[in-house]
Amino acid sequence: MKKTIMLLLAALCTAATTLAYNFQSGDLYYKITSDTTVEVAYLSKNSDNYQGLTTATIPATVPYDGTTYSVTSIGYRAFRECSSLTSVTIPNSLTSIRDYAFYDCSSLASINLPNSVTSIGEYAFEGCSSLTSVTIPNAVTSIGNCTFAYCSSLTSVTIPDSVTSIGICAFWGCSSLTSLILPNSVTSIGYGAFQDCSSLTSITIPNSVTSIGECVFSLCSSLTSIVVESGNTMYDSRENCNAIIETASNTLIAGCQSTTIPNSVASIGYRAFRDCSSLTSLTIPNSVTSIGNEAFYKCSSLTSVTIPNSVTSMGEYAFAYCSSLPSVTIPNSVTSIEAGAFYCCFSLTSIILPNSVISIGEDAFYDCSSLTDIYCYATTPPVCDDYDTFYRVSKYCYIHVPAGTISVYQVATGWRHFSNFLEISEETAISETEQQNKSSRKIIRDGQVLILRNGVTYDMMGNTL
Repeated sequence: MKKTIMLLLAALCTAATTLAYNFQSGDLYYKITSDTTVEVAYLSKNSDNYQGLTTATIPATVPYDGTTYSVTSIGYRAFRECSSLTSVTIPNSLTSIRDYAFYDCSSLASINLPNSVTSIGEYAFEGCSSLTSVTIPNAVTSIGNCTFAYCSSLTSVTIPDSVTSIGICAFWGCSSLTSLILPNSVTSIGYGAFQDCSSLTSITIPNSVTSIGECVFSLCSSLTSIVVESGNTMYDSRENCNAIIETASNTLIAGCQSTTIPNSVASIGYRAFRDCSSLTSLTIPNSVTSIGNEAFYKCSSLTSVTIPNSVTSMGEYAFAYCSSLPSVTIPNSVTSIEAGAFYCCFSLTSIILPNSVISIGEDAFYDCSSLTDIYCYATTPPVCDDYDTFYRVSKYCYIHVPAGTISVYQVATGWRHFSNFLEISEETAISETEQQNKSSRKIIRDGQVLILRNGVTYDMMGNTL
């Protein structure tokens, strides 16, 4: 008997801890938050909650056990994953919408937020893929992390002057959003706030903004205009360059597909052009001395880039996945090719490495499987990894090295796996390159990419056919 009672008490305690509400009224569950207030709650952690509910009308007050409570909040996870919910009526008594309140309510097409609402939680509307427009109430001061992420049908958002911050990934994946007006009250824009807003064509950064996170416009493939208001003391877009430049450091931190980099820019920052899939060509001015990590990562349409001799450093994965880039000349001011610099640049056929290069990082040319010619002017082979630096580069790729150094390269770590070495000299470098370009070209036969060199056909791994 004693054991049975203990098991019964344990079951009751377990049930009590999984329930997230105090009482039910109509279709909704409520949790008491004070002597006079309640919030709309979910049933339990282990239930489907409001699955099957298509419309919800939240009352301003609700009676329970002799007390009339004011409904002031939509609680944490209240309608989470209620995929059948199409509309919600919210009373003027409501002041807050908590985290995950409407998370993944994929059929929710419209919602009217009354001005009584002062706070909207993180992930509150993430995944509401049918939601087309939202007006943020006048008392709300911040748009939380991922609040409207993946609202893929959202075409219109009205942000009031009360909002001072836009959180991390706030509008990530809002692929139907074409334009957005940020009020002068906004001071900070979080990491990836507008990432993957693929229909966004233009945006203006107001005077008030003093903080902008990384990847703020990543994957915004239609973005052609970024304008920073002239009164902004922290950022600039001088010379109508369609980019955001951090004034104090002259660092370009965010660009778009039609950017011209001004001569005053000193550095291209971390992930500045990451995922700019429509960027086709770029000339970097002589004022630039450094290119940050992942600066041009996944600029998949980039076919031409000019890197000046003023550049002394290029960051890790700076040009990774630039899969349309056919050739690159590294300036003689660069001493190190960092890890993953040209990772998976599948169309890269030739690379010119000046004699200033002393080291090449891990995965620098990883899977650059179309490389047919590497011109390396260093008399001492640059230090590189024996396996990963040129992983999946054909061992039959031609390695052009200074006269008298072939035997040194043939035994050097990272280089010894190649089979074809040719001598070059500084005086004949240009003519040698031109000759090589004329005698080597790609062809397609039976759907296979092949290399035709001096009358001999090779596959992409260098095997003679």
